[in-house]
Amino acid sequence: MKFRGTVHKYGRDIDTDVIIPARYLNTSVPEELAKHCMEDLDAGFVSAVAPGDILVAEENFGCGSSREHAPISIKAAGVSVIIAKSFARIFYRNAINTGLPIMEAPEAVDGITNGDVVVVDADSGVITNETTGATYQAQPFPPFIKDIIEKGGLVASAREKVGA
Repeated sequence: MKFRGTVHKYGRDIDTDVIIPARYLNTSVPEELAKHCMEDLDAGFVSAVAPGDILVAEENFGCGSSREHAPISIKAAGVSVIIAKSFARIFYRNAINTGLPIMEAPEAVDGITNGDVVVVDADSGVITNETTGATYQAQPFPPFIKDIIEKGGLVASAREKVGA
């Protein structure tokens, strides 16, 4: 799996309440959630993000409530992958379960700035900043996580396995 996009970079402790504010949790429709993704942190995010773009953040991304709406809104907004120094554990699992690729790569986060164009090779774990030419190494996805992401999430993966 390869991803290429423009970076939207944020700081540390980005919680699920700013990823998708609670006032929009009356729906689970991805396209509706996407309209409000990051709105309390960056009102221009939804209009600036393009399909395939990459979100980069500091430590503890996705802390707070355990709502699946957060990774669903990010994925539906067009983000192809998130790179962070670390993720809240529940967000990490929710992201994988919803088919949103995420990678922990502290050195990459330090070397990438907002607006850079980045290529992520999830199979090898290599992250290349095309803007600067720098490369970074992250842990590649284990085969079972890669399978879940490629199938669009845990439910889709399980359905395929049981033939439903």
